[in-house]
Amino acid sequence: MRKELTITELDSELTELLPTRETLTFGNTNWASIMASNSSLALNAASFYSMANSAAVQTISVSQG
Repeated sequence: MRKELTITELDSELTELLPTRETLTFGNTNWASIMASNSSLALNAASFYSMANSAAVQTISVSQG
């Protein structure tokens, strides 16, 4: 359950700026390779009063350089 924040709690929060974009890059390159895959399979053919279940698999890989 989510609790509402009071003004005092919000005032106590701290923020910090990130370094400049030039500082975050390496050798003037910044790229990311993202691959995602969702797959699921279910078959229920030529049958009466039956059920078919399917479990889905999700894969996400990120490479950044």
